[in-house]
Amino acid sequence: MPSDPSDPSNPSHPSAPGASPTATTYRALLRNREFAGLYVSFALSVSASTLSGFALGTLVHQQTRSPFLTAVSMYGATFATVLGALTLMSVADGSRPRRTLVVLQGVASAGAAAQAVPGLPLTVRFGLLAILGFFQSLGTGTRMGLVSEVVPDAAYAAARSLMNITAGATAILGYAFGALLLRHLAPRDGFLLATALTGLGLVVVATTVRDRSIRPTRRPGLRQTWTANTALFAHPGRRALLLNLWVPNGLIVGCEALFLSYSPDLAGVLLAAGAAGMLLGDLTVGRLLTADRRRRCAFALRLLLAAPYLLFALQPPVPVLTAAVFVAGAGFAATLPLQEQLLASTPDQVRGQVQGVESAGRMTWQGLGAAVAGGLAQLLTPAAAITALAAVSVTITVASRPFVAGAGAAARADG
Repeated sequence: MPSDPSDPSNPSHPSAPGASPTATTYRALLRNREFAGLYVSFALSVSASTLSGFALGTLVHQQTRSPFLTAVSMYGATFATVLGALTLMSVADGSRPRRTLVVLQGVASAGAAAQAVPGLPLTVRFGLLAILGFFQSLGTGTRMGLVSEVVPDAAYAAARSLMNITAGATAILGYAFGALLLRHLAPRDGFLLATALTGLGLVVVATTVRDRSIRPTRRPGLRQTWTANTALFAHPGRRALLLNLWVPNGLIVGCEALFLSYSPDLAGVLLAAGAAGMLLGDLTVGRLLTADRRRRCAFALRLLLAAPYLLFALQPPVPVLTAAVFVAGAGFAATLPLQEQLLASTPDQVRGQVQGVESAGRMTWQGLGAAVAGGLAQLLTPAAAITALAAVSVTITVASRPFVAGAGAAARADG
């Protein structure tokens, strides 16, 4: 990890190839060859994940008509990410991150290809989801650790904003294209396309990213992971920031996981609307607001994330629901100021692992949200379950506001 800003080998140093301490615009970031490679491979991975998730959700819904199994199939991989965070996440700060990322991209491509095998039992498909979720968490930590190295600290928020915007844009295209594709083709074709996209991402990483020479020399493993995680959760500021990055977000993803059960014909439209709102929110918050204004807007954004979903209780017309989901999607931008505060309080040598834990926890809570949503929908209705999860998210956001504010102040003071 960068430790000496005056060292020309540091990617944030003015003389470092492809980097600049003032590279805070999207265009300047993309002129950095390594960041551009990480960015393109990320976009391809999100596209592949969106397509395969939608294909699997459609397949499971067709076979079972179960809201619970459909929701879990779309977000089930997120359950296993916590295993990566608890066991081998220290590989994200290993000395050969490029090689690690290439291997993990290969595993993801093989997993998508395996889902395309005809007649695969659902138990095997869910087992593949768990395996891929484990490796996905390690890949996320490795990629985000590299991002924090190849761009200067001042550009970190812009880099994460650009990647979040890209996630939203590719999700829009993925859901729209997936819905169109699966009207005419089988889910297997979605899995095959996801395999190709993931493989292309592997090639991009292999040809653009270099192994970092400034990584720690200690061998990553279970002990290193537990040591860093213990220190992370012992810090009250980081602990509060992590929990508030995870829980409200996960509950609303649970709402999204019920769109197929709520209306199979409209699910693609609603998912695309949410992704579009997320894109707009990240663009606005990441590029137009200063760091101080982002912190001040975080609470309002977390409320915005959940409140519009309360309209599902009234089951209004489709245009109203679509607009509500779009507006709510902008609330996902609340993660940006919280991620900034978390990075500011994180030692350089464990940045990859901490970001991996943050991402893994957020994804795990998305899986939990999907499972809880599916279970509630089995007992109630999809609309009632969506409303209940949104109400709980609003309640948690309001109740935790003082703790988040105090955590942010503590993180800035310690950082």
